[in-house]
Amino acid sequence: MAAATPPAVMRAVQYDACGGGAAGLKHVEVPVPSAKKNEVLLKLEAATINPVDWKIQKGMLRPLLPRRLPFIPVTDVAGVVAGVGPGVKDFAVGDQVVAMLNSMNGGGFAEYAVAPANLTVKRPPDVSAAEGAGLPIAAGTALQALRSIGAKFDGTGEPLNVLITAASGGVGLYAVQLAKLANLHVTATCGARNAELVGGLGADEVLDYRTPEGAAMRSPSGRKYDGVVHCTVGVGWSAFEPLMSPHGKVIDITPNFSAMLTSALHAVTLRRKRLVPLLLSPNKADLELLVGLVKEGKLKTVVDSRFPLSDAAKAWQKSIDGHATGKIVVEMEG
Repeated sequence: MAAATPPAVMRAVQYDACGGGAAGLKHVEVPVPSAKKNEVLLKLEAATINPVDWKIQKGMLRPLLPRRLPFIPVTDVAGVVAGVGPGVKDFAVGDQVVAMLNSMNGGGFAEYAVAPANLTVKRPPDVSAAEGAGLPIAAGTALQALRSIGAKFDGTGEPLNVLITAASGGVGLYAVQLAKLANLHVTATCGARNAELVGGLGADEVLDYRTPEGAAMRSPSGRKYDGVVHCTVGVGWSAFEPLMSPHGKVIDITPNFSAMLTSALHAVTLRRKRLVPLLLSPNKADLELLVGLVKEGKLKTVVDSRFPLSDAAKAWQKSIDGHATGKIVVEMEG
C-alpha cells in the first residue's frame, strides 16, 4: 500500500525536565523528523512502554540519558515505512514493520519516528502492530536472559530447570513462553490473580509471591534451578543461592549497584554459582526470530491495556504503578 507523503508537523508527547512523572508529559506539535543515512521514517501505529522509559524520565540513567531535553520517550514501536534514508535497501515505503528506536533519541510517543534500519524488521500481516511493538525490549530481554542460562531454541538444548520471578510482567510473560519453546522446566512467581494466565502460557509450577512458599521461591517439586530470570527488585543473591544447582546463574534484568558488585565479585572469584547482570544488546536477528514466533502462533504478546496517544499520561502512570499484566500499548490513531 502506498503511504501518503508525511506532513510537516506531527503530534507528539514529550517532557522538558527530569522528574514530574505522568504530569510532566506534555502534548506538543513538532516537525516530522527525516530519515538520515541507514534510517527509516515510520508512520507509527503502536508503541509500548517499558519501565526503563520512566526510569529515564526520573533521572535514574543520568548522565547517559536523556541526552537532551525536551525528550520524546519510548523506543518499542510498530508502524509503516513512510520514507527511507540513503543506504537503505531492505525497506520500501508502505512496508509494515516492528522497530526499536535509538534509546539516545527516543521518539515513540509521536505520529512519526525515525528508526535505525538495522533494528527494524518486516511485520507480516498476521502480526498486529500492538503484538509487534511489545517485542523489542521485553521479549528481547527474555530471549537473551534465557540464552545466558544456556537455553537453545533449535531443539538441541538441555532440559534445564528455570525460575522466572515477576512472571506476569512484560518480560516475564515472554520468558515463560520462550522457556517452554526451549524445552525448559519452568517455575514462576506472580500474584494469585495471574496464576492461571502464567500456567496457561506454559509454566509447570506457579508460586504466589505473597505466600511464604512463594516468597521462599522453592520449587514445589524440589528441583534446583539451573537459571533464574530475575524480573523484579528487592530480592538479593543470598535468597537465590540455596535454590541453585552447582552451576546455576541468576540473570538479573534490573541490576542495581549492589547486584553489580556481587556480580563482579563472583567473576573475580570464579564462582560456579553466579549472579549475572543483563543489559539488552538489541539486534535485528533476535527481533526477526521473535516476530517469526508470533507469526507462527508460538509466542503471544499479552496486552494489559491500550490507550490512544491523547491518553499517553494514563498509560505512563499505569506503567509506573507497576501492576500491569503484560504490555501497555499506546496507539497513534485517535
